[in-house]
Amino acid sequence: MSGHEVKMIVLSTDDLDESIKFYSETLGMALKFRDGAHFAALDGGGLTLALATAIDHPIHGQVVVGIKTADVDAAAKAIEEAGGGIVKGPYDDAHERRAVVYDNKGNGLVFYSPLGR
Repeated sequence: MSGHEVKMIVLSTDDLDESIKFYSETLGMALKFRDGAHFAALDGGGLTLALATAIDHPIHGQVVVGIKTADVDAAAKAIEEAGGGIVKGPYDDAHERRAVVYDNKGNGLVFYSPLGR
């Protein structure tokens, strides 16, 4: 295994309730987690389908792939060295260390690792 696991796909929405209803009623995806009116995680089987408004979406308007990794800083550096770009360099939020990047073709990625508190 590479040490990087694709765990989440993040989609943009301007109406979280409508999007949750669409995916749960149309595709039968169960709601795993919801954070107010700006973020929800749905059970997509092997990975999580996240719905986010501009408040919580790392690159609103784009599909973004969430990749769990043991070393966020090293992953972001490797992307930059290989011709990608940094949107938001490695930082800690309440639960995770994250970095928001673009690959060498402009696709959005979020590397994350749970904080060991």
